[in-house]
Amino acid sequence: MNTFLTVLLLIVAFFVGMYLWTRKLTADGQKRVPQLGDIIPVNGGSIHYVERGDPSKQTLVMIHGLTGQLQHFTYALVDLLADDYHVIAVDRPGCGYSTRDKADLGRLPEQGRMIQEFLDAKGITDAILVGHSLGGAVSLAMALDHPEKIKALALLAPLTQKLSSTPQVFKPLEIRTEWLRSLIGHTLAVPLAAKTAPHTLDVVFAPDPAPADFLDRAGGALGLRPSAFVTGSQDVVGLEASLEAQMARYGDLTVPGGILYGAQDAILRPRTQGDPMAQFGLSNERIDGAGHMILITAPETCAAFIRRIAKTASTEPKAV
Repeated sequence: MNTFLTVLLLIVAFFVGMYLWTRKLTADGQKRVPQLGDIIPVNGGSIHYVERGDPSKQTLVMIHGLTGQLQHFTYALVDLLADDYHVIAVDRPGCGYSTRDKADLGRLPEQGRMIQEFLDAKGITDAILVGHSLGGAVSLAMALDHPEKIKALALLAPLTQKLSSTPQVFKPLEIRTEWLRSLIGHTLAVPLAAKTAPHTLDVVFAPDPAPADFLDRAGGALGLRPSAFVTGSQDVVGLEASLEAQMARYGDLTVPGGILYGAQDAILRPRTQGDPMAQFGLSNERIDGAGHMILITAPETCAAFIRRIAKTASTEPKAV
């Protein structure tokens, strides 16, 4: 057997092994984090959601960030608010147990449209959006495109401005070719993510410690699937294609609300992401000593912030 054929067979064997390992990790992740709620079809995919509380009360709609899932909210925030509000936590299109049909649906207006179609199907016309990180950018897209249906914005560590570069921990997601995303997602990405998960969580949570039960209770094990990698990559590229145009529209923002950041957020800087939004009517608050994942590390403070936004919004006229 010549050298070329030997090397080729070794490469094939390596990728087959990675594919089989990925299949096992995917099955394990879905077993550890099963589907919690119901699924509603929308144009371009479907939305998986969990619903708590009295539907006759004010609705809070919770939208998670990059490579996340709705369990980031069911970890603590949903239970803290469900006695007094109608709370819905969604998996963004393509994340968790939601789906999306193509890469272009990773753009902010399309993600916002799909979630708004879900809310329309539920008959919800006065939602207060609680968006974390990338979910904050999606919330802003919805407020710009459907101000008559959004009552207020309660944004937790939101992405609002274009970044000079993708945060280092998310750099592996910068893949712009769909077939290459799929190849890497079904072979290399998931085993590598499993190996590097402790370091990744340390970076994302810093300076706070990551909770020991993150993979289970916060749904992190669902990130160990090819679809999570593919969706995350589409989201990163979709942001590049749509965030700058969204920024140009902030002057049209009529929906009231506010922003809460961890003062030591190492992923999105409060000064560059939060402060610029004050000119568009959004209040700006900080949690001293906290990092990016405040919805998990400081849920009581986040719940109090959301309550303040909801109370203020209830006394203001609805956007038209």
